[in-house]
Amino acid sequence: MNYYLMLSNSHGEGVLSRYQSLRLEGRMCDVVLEAEGVEFPAHRTLLACSSDYFWSVFKDYNLESGAHTISLPALSSLGLEQILDFVYTSWISLSPSTLEVTLQAACYLQITHAVELCTQYISESIAPDNCCFFANIAARYGLSDAFNNSNSFIGSNMCRILASEEHKAEIMELNIDSLQEVLIAEEMPGVKEIDLLQLVLNWIECNPQSALHSNALLSRIRFGLIPPKELSQLSALKPALSTPFIQSVVQKALNYHLQGSLKPLLQSVHTSLRATKSKILLVGGGPEANRPQNQILAYEPHSKKFQPLSASLPNKLQHQGVCVVGNFLFVLGGEVVQVDEENEKSAVMTVTNQVWRYDPRFEQWEEMEPLLQKREQFACCVVEGVIFAIGGGGQRGEPALSSVEMYNMSEGCWRSAVSLPYSVHGHACTTIGTGIYVSGGIHVNSTESSKEVLFLNAFEGDAWQRRSNMSIARFGHQMATVRGTIYTFLGMYEHFCDIERYSPEQDLWTRLKPLLNDRFCYGLTTTEGRSVLMFGGRKWQEGQEVCTTNVLEYDTEYDAWREVCKLPGPLCGIQCAIMTLQDPPET
Repeated sequence: MNYYLMLSNSHGEGVLSRYQSLRLEGRMCDVVLEAEGVEFPAHRTLLACSSDYFWSVFKDYNLESGAHTISLPALSSLGLEQILDFVYTSWISLSPSTLEVTLQAACYLQITHAVELCTQYISESIAPDNCCFFANIAARYGLSDAFNNSNSFIGSNMCRILASEEHKAEIMELNIDSLQEVLIAEEMPGVKEIDLLQLVLNWIECNPQSALHSNALLSRIRFGLIPPKELSQLSALKPALSTPFIQSVVQKALNYHLQGSLKPLLQSVHTSLRATKSKILLVGGGPEANRPQNQILAYEPHSKKFQPLSASLPNKLQHQGVCVVGNFLFVLGGEVVQVDEENEKSAVMTVTNQVWRYDPRFEQWEEMEPLLQKREQFACCVVEGVIFAIGGGGQRGEPALSSVEMYNMSEGCWRSAVSLPYSVHGHACTTIGTGIYVSGGIHVNSTESSKEVLFLNAFEGDAWQRRSNMSIARFGHQMATVRGTIYTFLGMYEHFCDIERYSPEQDLWTRLKPLLNDRFCYGLTTTEGRSVLMFGGRKWQEGQEVCTTNVLEYDTEYDAWREVCKLPGPLCGIQCAIMTLQDPPET
């Protein structure tokens, strides 16, 4: 026999509505609940069905099951009224002033749906002026979701909280469990670690009963991010920093600051910025050829936004080498361009061997040990923390270089490595594991671009080995490695826009879909996925070189190009590097 199972959406609401009418009229009420001397007539059946507490109280074998009045001295009259309104209507009115008494009643009477609504209210209403209050409430009543959401909000808005004296006073009352969770936050936009340390020290002074937990709190501070002078001064003045354990942590941080060239190899959580998103730095370059600027742009791939770096390049450079080790940016060699202020068309270009290192933790540049030779239009790469500078042009008028040098940070100096079999400049390189691949460029005593490809095992090879030639001779081009496969992109003065893919296992090059327009002097880098990004550059337009503003993405899986956004302005001659930078405060 066929039958249908039907559901009425209005039946439940109708039943509750009738119960509420009976309650308001005082009809059929068979129990009175009392709190703080205030009495609330109610219906046993509805209470029992809504609350595990009353379900237990109204059982036959319970002494209170037949009582006409049930006193609830643990609850406030306002909290009980709030919960009874919820039981009879499914609605609950919440505000910061009623939240705690409502939660107290909901938890005591074991009305889980009301507790869930309180949790939802906290999570959806968090703001800088209530986040500490909500975190304390969530901790007190074991609301795990609201607790985590409140702590996360405090961490991500710490900069705004510290900027307000009122909010700073409120955070002094934050419960210790929340403070501990906040202090392990991986992202804290705009917050300097020294301000975080001062916050913890002030909290410990305001909460002497929690002094036993000071080590647990202070151990979550990243002391390597605090300037050594300020750290030394604070450790001498603040008793909380004088415990043996914290003293050892502070001393370790002070020793780190003395390590000079070794710093990139000594990275740990205590020296890592509170940031998780990598950004692409566009180093050097300018709006036209031979006119580089000091400005460095940081590009955030997810938001597709550009932000100038606060610390500019020490020099106006072009044809420099750029790489990252231990989240330090290294800028090597290149041409220093000095434009005549009176005659802007006149510029003096000097090849340099200077090496600069940028530390985003303190937004500072430091000059490091110089290259053994002055280089421009050279290739540079990093293999297992060792920087390689390969070939390139020397001082203007001098022949190209075949020499290779490597920077060993544990020794803090440059040393000669395996030289190339020929002098070359304008070539490109990339790495796979400990292998270095070099392609193209212009050889000494030649005016023609090269197709040749060389390979060297960085730490085991004693000579560069030849690999299959590219199908296209290239100069001033770029290479990138994506998932173990090498790609070469456009160079200068190429009459076609083809790119190529190289398989190291097969030693084979394959031509891929060409770019629609020629492009050279662009910036190039890989993303976290399977794509390559190309920034700006120059192209030929109506017989003239024109600087571009578009950012292109190449999908290596689908062999497809697309434009993703625009640069703030025309830019060419860029070198790219991927780093972790702390975000500015959220607005």
